[in-house]
Amino acid sequence: MVTTVGTENSAEKLVQNLLHLEHDAIAAYESTIERLDDAEHSAQIETFRQDHLNHVAQLEKFAADLGIEAPSGGDMKQMMTTGKVALADLVGDEAIINAMKTNEDDTVQAYEQASDNTVADGQMRPIFLQALEDERRHRAWMETVTTR
Repeated sequence: MVTTVGTENSAEKLVQNLLHLEHDAIAAYESTIERLDDAEHSAQIETFRQDHLNHVAQLEKFAADLGIEAPSGGDMKQMMTTGKVALADLVGDEAIINAMKTNEDDTVQAYEQASDNTVADGQMRPIFLQALEDERRHRAWMETVTTR
């Protein structure tokens, strides 16, 4: 799915939408952890969830600096991100991780766009680039699991 997160015309909307995206991702990770049978996969997914919690902490600092309210949860997309995981649970672990990979595709795209967005200031850009690196690492791991 193509996402427009990261293309906002103001830093305030950019930060708010990235926070929604991160909360959606965290909910999907929690749903994934609950459903996976493989303990090693669950442990790896938990480390990725922690990365997303760190992203939220950074984004909340930006929200405070901008004087805006930081969303504390996901948006309507959360139903899609967690719903894909729930449906995949009917098939098994590989399908669950593949569903998460499609969620990561959106998150990678969002941080690529945010990193290039001219409304992102000099403090934001390095954080967005680090988050992008994290998301690419998450997706790469998921790709290795689903292509075995």
